[in-house]
Amino acid sequence: MPDGHVTVSNLVKTYGSGSERTKAIDDVSFEVDGGEFLSVVGPSGCGKSTLLYLIAGFLEPTSGKIAVDGTPVDGPGTDRGVVFQDYALFPWRTVMQNVTYGLEEQDMPDEEQQATAQRFIDMMGLDGFEDKYPKELSGGMKQRVALARTLAYDPQILLMDEPFGALDQPLREALQDNLLDIWRDIGKTIIFITHDVEESVYLSEKVMIMTQHPGKKKAVLDIDIDRTRDREAIITSDEYVERRNEVWRLLHEETEQSQHL
Repeated sequence: MPDGHVTVSNLVKTYGSGSERTKAIDDVSFEVDGGEFLSVVGPSGCGKSTLLYLIAGFLEPTSGKIAVDGTPVDGPGTDRGVVFQDYALFPWRTVMQNVTYGLEEQDMPDEEQQATAQRFIDMMGLDGFEDKYPKELSGGMKQRVALARTLAYDPQILLMDEPFGALDQPLREALQDNLLDIWRDIGKTIIFITHDVEESVYLSEKVMIMTQHPGKKKAVLDIDIDRTRDREAIITSDEYVERRNEVWRLLHEETEQSQHL
C-alpha cells in the first residue's frame, strides 16, 4: 500500500465549555488509502473545514483518533500539506521565494532548493513568473503558487480546503484538470473539501457526504469514472451523471432537513 494512508476513528470535536458547548464533528470514522482522492461535501456549517484542520493537526480532537500510516496525528507535520482557499502566500516573498519556503525549513541546500522549486513552478505553468510578488498575480496564479509551494516539500498527503472556491468557472475547471494531471503524475493522497457537487464527482475516486451540523458521515460513494477522456466526454457520461445525481440527492436530504428544523 502506498504511503499516505489516513485513518479517522470515532472523531469528535466540540468547541466551548459548559452550556456554551457546540459539537462541530460527531463520531466520524473513515479511511483513505494511500494515493486515493477523496472529496468531502456537506451543508454549510457541517464541519468540513474543521475535519480537515483536525487531520492537518491544527486542531486537537475532543475525542477519537487520527492516524497517518498507523502513526497518531498529534500536531502539524511535513507528511501533510495544506492548501487554503485564500492562498496564504507571503506577500513580501516572490513566487520562487514562496515555493522554496518549506524547503528552507528542511535545511535543503540552496541549489537543490532552486531546482526543486523550479520543477513545481514549471509544473504549475508559472515559468517566467519566478520574480513576481503575489500582488502582481491573478487569483488563479496565486493558487498555483500555493499548490507548488505545498508540493515542493513532498508531503504524502494533500489537504485542500475549497482551493478553487473563489475562482470563476473557466479558471476553476482549468485548475481542476491541472490538479488531476498532478495527482496522476505524483500519486499523492488527496482529501479535498468542496461545496460543489460537480467538482467532487469530477475529481474524486470517493465522495464522502456529511450531515448537517453537527457533522457526521452520511455516506461514502465510490466514483468509478474513466478519466482518460476529455472533460466534455466525462461530464456527459452516464456514470458521471448517475453519481452526480446521487450525491445531489443525499446532500439535498440534509439541506431539506435543516430547513424544517
